[in-house]
Amino acid sequence: MDRIAFITGGSGGIGKDVCRKLSQNGFAVAVGYNNGKQAACDLADELVAGGGKAVAVKCDVTDMTSVNAAKLVIERELGRVDTLVNNAGISSYKLFCDETEETVRNTVNVDLLGAMLVCRAFYPDMVAGKFGRIINVASIWGICGASMEVVYSAAKAGLIGFGKALALELAPSGITVNTVSPGFIDTPMNADFSKSERQSILDEIPSCRFGTGDDVASAILFLSGIDASYVTGQNIVVSGGYKNV
Repeated sequence: MDRIAFITGGSGGIGKDVCRKLSQNGFAVAVGYNNGKQAACDLADELVAGGGKAVAVKCDVTDMTSVNAAKLVIERELGRVDTLVNNAGISSYKLFCDETEETVRNTVNVDLLGAMLVCRAFYPDMVAGKFGRIINVASIWGICGASMEVVYSAAKAGLIGFGKALALELAPSGITVNTVSPGFIDTPMNADFSKSERQSILDEIPSCRFGTGDDVASAILFLSGIDASYVTGQNIVVSGGYKNV
């Protein structure tokens, strides 16, 4: 069975490792991007050079027209998507009183509504084929919440709930829907933390290290596999024991 995966936010920190991991395991990969065109194209070229099939695809997950256009490109270049990884996301580190209507809407639109729109576009084909894997990338903060990241935490909590509900609807069609919630992953998104803040967080991680994109990608690879057919509606925490949620 040929496997074809679409990873939104594929040119970002975790996204790159997910694309590489799936490609190394035989998936044709559509590297989704919105603003990081060059990074996405470079990654697609890297995957092709390594013997895989890949294409960089422009996709603004907050715009259904853009999502549908991306779907057409992927089907033309690779075929029908059977594995969808909703990884596109944004965050901000500020007090809730400093958030504006615009910043609130932007975060919720990308982190929650975007995943909904992408799922809405791609899952009907999975239903028709009686097979599919949907993995949403949330966050540990969607479970326990984070000060200074109130809107982000709320959006990710919504994403976890969305995955649990969608899993119930799609299970009879042979489609699994799961969520992966990373803890503190050493990516550019977390680069704004000071040295003392990073050390404080590290002191709370039982595994004594920050997570990597590859740690998250390994969980996503498992959930994408044929052998994970009886795992659905779950939220897999990849945190090294951080917060013990």
